[in-house]
Amino acid sequence: MKTSTPIGRALRAAGIGEVCDDSTTRALYSSDASLYRVPPQAVVRARSIDDVAATLDVCRREGVPLTSRGTGTSLAGNAVGPGVVLDFSRHLNRVLSVDPETRTARVQPGVVQAELQRAAAPHGLRFGPDPSTHNRCTIGGMIGNNACGARALGYGRTSDNVVALEVLTGTGHPLSLPGEDPVLEPLREIVARDLATIRTEFGRFGRQVSGYALEHLLPENDFDVRKLFVGSEGTLGITTEATVQLVVDPAFRTMVVLGYPDIVAAGNAAHGLLGFLPTACEGLDSRIVDIVRARRGPAAVPPLPSGAAWLFVELAGDDADEVRDRACALAQAAAATDLLHVEDQARAAALWRIREDGSGLSARSPKGLPAHAGWEDAAVPAHRVGDYLRDFEELLAGYDVTGYPYGHFADGCIHIRLDIPLEVPGLFREFLFEAAELVAEYGGSMSGEHGDGRARSELLPVMYSPDALALFGAVKSVFDPENVLNPGVLVDPRPVDADLRVPAARKIREGLAFRYLEDGGDFTQAVHRCTGVGKCRADNTGTGGVMCPSFLATREEKDSTRGRARVLQEMLNGHLVAESWQSPEVHEALDLCLSCKGCLSDCPTGVDMATLKSEVLHQTYRGRRRPASHYGLGRLPQWAAIASRAPRAVNALARAPGVAPLGLTVAGLDRRRRVPRFAPRTFRKWFADTLSQRSRTGDPVLLFVDTFTEYFTPEIGVAAVRVLEAAGRSVHLTDEPRCCGLTWITTGQLDQARKILGRTVAELFRSGMPIVGLEPSCTAVLRSDAVELLGSAPARLVADSTTTLAELLADWEPPSLDGTRIVAQPHCHHHAVMGWGADAALLRRAGADVQRLAGCCGLAGNFGVERGHYDVSVAVARTQLLPAVEAASDDAVILADGYSCRTQLSDLTTRRGTHLAELLASRLP
Repeated sequence: MKTSTPIGRALRAAGIGEVCDDSTTRALYSSDASLYRVPPQAVVRARSIDDVAATLDVCRREGVPLTSRGTGTSLAGNAVGPGVVLDFSRHLNRVLSVDPETRTARVQPGVVQAELQRAAAPHGLRFGPDPSTHNRCTIGGMIGNNACGARALGYGRTSDNVVALEVLTGTGHPLSLPGEDPVLEPLREIVARDLATIRTEFGRFGRQVSGYALEHLLPENDFDVRKLFVGSEGTLGITTEATVQLVVDPAFRTMVVLGYPDIVAAGNAAHGLLGFLPTACEGLDSRIVDIVRARRGPAAVPPLPSGAAWLFVELAGDDADEVRDRACALAQAAAATDLLHVEDQARAAALWRIREDGSGLSARSPKGLPAHAGWEDAAVPAHRVGDYLRDFEELLAGYDVTGYPYGHFADGCIHIRLDIPLEVPGLFREFLFEAAELVAEYGGSMSGEHGDGRARSELLPVMYSPDALALFGAVKSVFDPENVLNPGVLVDPRPVDADLRVPAARKIREGLAFRYLEDGGDFTQAVHRCTGVGKCRADNTGTGGVMCPSFLATREEKDSTRGRARVLQEMLNGHLVAESWQSPEVHEALDLCLSCKGCLSDCPTGVDMATLKSEVLHQTYRGRRRPASHYGLGRLPQWAAIASRAPRAVNALARAPGVAPLGLTVAGLDRRRRVPRFAPRTFRKWFADTLSQRSRTGDPVLLFVDTFTEYFTPEIGVAAVRVLEAAGRSVHLTDEPRCCGLTWITTGQLDQARKILGRTVAELFRSGMPIVGLEPSCTAVLRSDAVELLGSAPARLVADSTTTLAELLADWEPPSLDGTRIVAQPHCHHHAVMGWGADAALLRRAGADVQRLAGCCGLAGNFGVERGHYDVSVAVARTQLLPAVEAASDDAVILADGYSCRTQLSDLTTRRGTHLAELLASRLP
């Protein structure tokens, strides 16, 4: 829905090009990765530094606050604001230069840290700080929060790696730092008046991030205003350009994993390892390891030393023998109950991935309740970590609150999300102040790397004296006397429990019980699974991921999983977005969701936007007229069954001049797509005709015949029967044609889907046989959606009995594929629900040379053929699939089990997709 705000009109009148003040965009930017919801009046996606300066000028003139934002991964609420949000990530996101001689890089503030790494890598260089959000956080955001990351022991904080800054103060005055400028003279006077306070209260230990870093202004530190700006959370100025120091990666890395009986023992041991010069020393315990296993499967956690808590210690250097000797000495001195030395980098990466996804994975507590940020990165001097953890666990027990502690133990920073009930008035606030008192007793900092933001600024009086707090206000007034920049943060803070997002949402329990059984059928709780960590904004294809294909194609926040969740959250509180399933903003945000389910597996918090979209469509059109594609594609199995009675006539009609385009238009589909051809004989007909010719011996297996195999590609079913019989199986079918209801699910026709799926599950349950699926999306319905939609014991048994072809053949010796080059496009639902590991293992056993693609093909069931989606569908295909196919040799097999994937290939290329069953059958004797 397009609206206009006064500040939006003023910004456009000033000639600023990309001003967004519609309700959808304001909803998208109302939250970051924190607990806070602060809807802006407008969003400016600046295209130039002139746009930045003009935006600041308008905000000053109109008296409207201005908040700078990168990709919104802030956990403290320092990237949301009530006025104008200035988004640097959309356009001001370039690496301007890399100088290998000086080992520096000039960057715009919106460049993602991983993009800087890619630009520096050809020179053998990298940017040192590496927060867990490195594949989506921006350098400007890292400067705002003074981000650190797991390897701060080796590379320091962001402030240690910034060479120069170009900034605009709150008055619009440009500053080049370091450098002299008359505007800084009042700052010198402020410092000179209170040297004692600064020397005694600031810079006490490495992770003291809370407040302004005034220690850098001391005479002995050369009055370094540049380092003051790093970590000032956008309250003193706006960074428009940065020059950062780059480092040479050591030639050799090794990892030592140390086991301890509990997390307190691990915390006590960490500080003693600093003498061995680790680049990282991370602590975690069995609670977070258990949740990784539960969410990702046992294979996601490599073997660990015995114990209930661990330190992951990384050592690095250019001399491999020296690093190994250091690792051995560390192991002897660590007093661990058990240890593991890991030199294989792939294995080490799998271990680090546990830690990297900690923030999102811990969004469900050990009790299975939603767990929240807000007290997630307190820090204490490193030698006191163990004692602090013991007392902190006692504090949690006193409030009956749980979470998964982990973090940078050797430099004192502890991360945790807590299942404290935010809806209980005053409880969150009471807990935060008591937790702050505990940290202060240990000489610690409210924040160790994320900044104070809205989450901890009000707690600063617990940590700092009145004189120190007065210094904050004085410094702020030098740079931003009109309090335009990020007000409510650090100076004159908002209450820590003001503007909380979750308590503002209403509960929805109407109509069909929502499919998330672990959320108790509560749509609101399911939507708030999204905590905003923003992994959906990253290019996850490099790690084999799928999420989020539409964002990779458009780079629009509304097309990310997080963006869609934010709009749904706004619908639930009914302020910016109408409290209605029919809200235009909701349907605008969901329009380009492919229902690929990539977020189900790739999102650390387990958001399943495909399910959310189905529920919204169900509620929106319940008892109402639906879009044409819902009747066409949504009921495809019915139309296919009718067409199969005269397939040749239907195919001939579709080829008649003008008929196909007209039919596509009437059905709400894109005219650039092809009408699929119906097979002259269905698979079930072939199966019946050839039954007497085939052996019925062997262990029985029920082949689930999906719509696509039955009516369009029966040859795949034929191939599967050959392979299964070669593997010693006796193949059976259901007595009647059965459907999984997938097309009804994706179009939100959930009442009908439940009926169809209920009948199918009942017959599959009665069969008592293992079930093998051929179409990944249909197999995924039986494995996942059936349980979520029906919630019955038979559905759970059917889910447990359903396998992919590769899973069923796990113990079978396949025919040789030696010398066969394969480009494999796993179907998104296959990746998200079943995982593609069994397929990869089978192909390895067969001797194939496999290139596994990540990402989505872009067709994604009905999405890519619906009118209005074609261009995005093709753009998604171009992110992975099309370049790989174009680069593949002519003799390479393009392996694609999904009917959608094969259709996309045939529509956009001259190559044919091959199902795994066809490939294996072609090599049988």
